[in-house]
Amino acid sequence: MIIDLPDREATVNLGEKLGQTDLGAGKTTLVQGIGLGLGIQEPIASPTFTLVNEYNEGRLPLYHLDLYRLQGQDIEALYLENYWQGIEVDLGIVAIEWSERLTFLPDNYLEITLLDRGEQGRRALLNFVGGDEKNSDPTGIAIST
Repeated sequence: MIIDLPDREATVNLGEKLGQTDLGAGKTTLVQGIGLGLGIQEPIASPTFTLVNEYNEGRLPLYHLDLYRLQGQDIEALYLENYWQGIEVDLGIVAIEWSERLTFLPDNYLEITLLDRGEQGRRALLNFVGGDEKNSDPTGIAIST
């Protein structure tokens, strides 16, 4: 599935629509839209320095991870799988920026690749991994550029 995102508003709207589904711009802008769709009122900020931001007031928890500053063993030592396995936290939506740095992902997830199209905005490529569009209940959203 390919969705053209000509501007920031379109990217936020995509995120909001994803947040309104049972799945639960740049990368953080998309996650802000997901938060809106989940009913989260708290401002959603990039977790680049905190690594993980947790938002629990929506209809489902939203866990926003950013792995940009991490590599291999540093990532493994964080036990991030606890978020999509519901260990020590409530199950919710796990949005992972720079997900390609993980050595493993949830069994079922929605992979979103954002492509910069210059003055034409962005394009979003959506791929259901471990399931299909009609019969999928992904536990995570992997976002890359």
